[in-house]
Amino acid sequence: MNSNHFSSLFNVRYPIIQAPMAGASTPEMAAAVANAGGLGSLAAAYSTPAQIAEMVARMRQLTDRPFNVNLFAIEFPPAPDDVSAALALMAPFYQELGIGKPERPSAGPTFEEQTRVLLELDIPIFSFTFGVPSPTILQAFKAKGTKIIGTATTVAEGKILEAAGVNAIVAQGSEAGAHRGTFNHPFEQAMVSTMALVPQLVRSVSLPIIASGGIMDGKGIRAALELGAAAVQLGTAFLVCPESSIPECYKKAVLNATDDSTQITRAFSGRPARGIRNRFMLEGEAHPEVILAFPWQNNLTRPMRNAAAKANNPEMLSLWAGQAASLARPLKAADLLRTLVNEAGW
Repeated sequence: MNSNHFSSLFNVRYPIIQAPMAGASTPEMAAAVANAGGLGSLAAAYSTPAQIAEMVARMRQLTDRPFNVNLFAIEFPPAPDDVSAALALMAPFYQELGIGKPERPSAGPTFEEQTRVLLELDIPIFSFTFGVPSPTILQAFKAKGTKIIGTATTVAEGKILEAAGVNAIVAQGSEAGAHRGTFNHPFEQAMVSTMALVPQLVRSVSLPIIASGGIMDGKGIRAALELGAAAVQLGTAFLVCPESSIPECYKKAVLNATDDSTQITRAFSGRPARGIRNRFMLEGEAHPEVILAFPWQNNLTRPMRNAAAKANNPEMLSLWAGQAASLARPLKAADLLRTLVNEAGW
């Protein structure tokens, strides 16, 4: 499945996707990428239906090109009965930031509520991770003419997505920053690298494969295509763009990262995610028994992370980034897209 097929299927000039990154992606970033010929993405996983509608409206003000909206396809586990140990772990961090005492986390918007508004908005491309939506939801998007992209971290997950009827599959390698998309395996067994995962998925399914994880420049793009990928998805590469909404201390941490700066952690969200090591990650990982399941841990740490962002304090932020973060370049999103295109030889 070549890159020309992908570009034609998704109506983009170049088979380069700016990854949806909750807390970092903005309509301005996504639109800049889209207008430059790539596929821009909005991250709506933590957004209310009203916020999603606002993001999509802003996106449509900025571009008439196709764009992608991403959600977490996951059923929330029941609320934990006892959160006292988790609250005790968080209390010193809350106190240090001057935001009072941590409280029992509440639930956020549901996947069903979020998909309902996306269906009403007639978005061109819908992507998801952490699982597979119900056949009813997927069929509803197909009836709207929406193209669908799922995320796999193993060949078995790719086969599940193909059977579900998606149009393309993101092959998320273990190098990738932020949350792991694993849904059919123990996380530890699904840590397959991009270089190993892509060619095996290409051999095992008939859909376009989008390589994701560790790709930061034209050389990485060419390598992914040589392995059989039809497109690439880059997240960490766009983190330090001026259109990114992350605080300056986060951008500085990415630019100063080295090859061994990141690790997988559950401390911030309750779900394995790759980020740059900092104080909260290390202290949280020292007490794994008190970390709540996703999304409860994520909702518990959100006030801390929001306050840390305002204070420009990187030690209490979830500094999601991939293993090749040190290759990031602080270019405007459109300039980065054009640079990637030139480096790839298009």
